[in-house]
Amino acid sequence: MEMNTTLVIPVYNQLHYTRQCLESLNAAGYPDEMIVLVNNASTDGTAEFLAGRPGLRVITNPENRACAAAWNQGFQASTTTWTFFLNNDIMVPAHCVEQLVAFAEQHDVAVASPALGEGELDYDLHRYAADFTTQMKEVRRNGTAYGAAFLVHRKVFAAVGGFDENFKKGGNEDDDFYRRARLAGFRLAVTGASYLHHFGNMTQKAVVAEKGSHRAETIAYYRAKWKIGWWQRRWQRVQRKSLEAWWRWHEHRRHGHTLREEHSGGTVIFR
Repeated sequence: MEMNTTLVIPVYNQLHYTRQCLESLNAAGYPDEMIVLVNNASTDGTAEFLAGRPGLRVITNPENRACAAAWNQGFQASTTTWTFFLNNDIMVPAHCVEQLVAFAEQHDVAVASPALGEGELDYDLHRYAADFTTQMKEVRRNGTAYGAAFLVHRKVFAAVGGFDENFKKGGNEDDDFYRRARLAGFRLAVTGASYLHHFGNMTQKAVVAEKGSHRAETIAYYRAKWKIGWWQRRWQRVQRKSLEAWWRWHEHRRHGHTLREEHSGGTVIFR
């Protein structure tokens, strides 16, 4: 199928993962020309590496503007119907993007995520992904998406605007965007028809280690923005945990897989 899709990848250092990610995308058939990479003031040789890839569309920020701003910049640089936002600690098998776009278009889903294998890449990604999507292609988790990798139709931005840049280096910008999309009447879903590997928030962990995270600040901002009090937080957490437990039990019981799995030491932990 012809994909009307741009891939947007924000990076802040972690050159090893950026290189791996781009190599996997190219090997899966997604050329640099499909990709917008936003470099948030990396200091580890990332800029020099990117300069050697003239096919990439690179946006360079003089300071780390965090994820929300980088996602907005990537979207603004695109003209395609779909934008696929990816962390740089991602490995993509063949057909991943086509399968995700096909699912979204078939089911009128405006924000869609692939199933995730997380943690150690201690398995054959391409064989596992092919087997997984064959078994799980009809399985979905409605009303949610994964911040590590999510596809968005252009009409969502037209309706709700971009990502809220008041979320600094600490997260919640994805949850805020998903909430606004749901309130605007758009469908969200995670699908087993597409699969990729995510090592696990390597950039965010590095930011925390540098004491550059604003996690507490962004959580407080999110709660104030949506007027989420203590009792509401507790109730929403119970609801979320119960739904995740149901998804996990139902998917594993029927298919032997779940739409979020962690690979560690040769074993699979179902999420």
